[in-house]
Amino acid sequence: MVASLVPAMKALHTALVGALLDHRIKISTPHSLGILSDSSPPSTGKFRRGYAARFLKPLLSFLRATNSPFMINPYPFFGFSPDTLDYALFRPNSGVFDENTKLSYTNMLDGQLDAVFSAMKLLGFSDIEIVIAETGWPSLGEPSQLGVDAGSAAQYNRNLMQHVTSGAGTPLMPNRTFETYIFGLFNEDLKPGPISERNFGLFRPDMTPVYNIGILRAKAKSSIPTNPAPVPVVAPVSPGPRAGPEEKIWCLPKPGADVEALQRNIDYVCGLEVELCKPIQEGGACFLPNTVRAHASFAMNAYYQGTEKNDYDCDFKQTAAVSNVDPSYGNCKY
Repeated sequence: MVASLVPAMKALHTALVGALLDHRIKISTPHSLGILSDSSPPSTGKFRRGYAARFLKPLLSFLRATNSPFMINPYPFFGFSPDTLDYALFRPNSGVFDENTKLSYTNMLDGQLDAVFSAMKLLGFSDIEIVIAETGWPSLGEPSQLGVDAGSAAQYNRNLMQHVTSGAGTPLMPNRTFETYIFGLFNEDLKPGPISERNFGLFRPDMTPVYNIGILRAKAKSSIPTNPAPVPVVAPVSPGPRAGPEEKIWCLPKPGADVEALQRNIDYVCGLEVELCKPIQEGGACFLPNTVRAHASFAMNAYYQGTEKNDYDCDFKQTAAVSNVDPSYGNCKY
């Protein structure tokens, strides 16, 4: 079957050439990360022995000749451990350092993409575009299954969208966007196997949303908040009743919050959306005072104001809480 794949792709391409459609329709095929024998650190990425020369090299040659992308299915969900859940979900984390390239990784998806890129480069095909044919996160699983809930699924897919369209690229492929397809649109309630396998969808079979990652129309209602966080609700900074729905509230660091944790919060927010952090860059209206706490205060609040303002949107691993006291000063407006 594998030996027949590239000839079949060539036959389809020939048919497209005959119909003058080869410039509009490209032929490719998706691959799981099972094609890799090595993937960690990313710079050591290598295709499995026996596949590289016999199958993948002819395939990549065809893709280069037809200007078609190499399609892969990276799933951080299948690669995380209890210690790397934050790394898999694009949450603030300590990161992974690749000693070979001296590059740091802040999320697992980048590591998986760069492992594939390294394997392609080893065969001499680093110029071929990579497309994420499918990736996702389940919203339901076994009761004891870590990180499998609607909140984590919403956070992964929302952060995924922001990351792949940001233009940041990966450490080995900087300044790129990646064409990406989320798996899947609907839950597959009749699919056999583990519960999680049936619950990768953004929607249920009855067309109701499982959660909203920012693609629903205004009238659509989601049963799960847009950007849930994995930690419990915290008390307000300012004593007294919570601000009403028409009152302005802000998200600020807790008194005594660890400076290193606040710096990770800054890195997280600014990594997701560079524009949010321009006011705290040098020369910006909120650059002074030039302290981690002041910059974290602005960045965390800027992130919070773009959410649905649930309590868990202002938590940042219990380093922040909401306040009804406006922290704006001078020309620095929150």
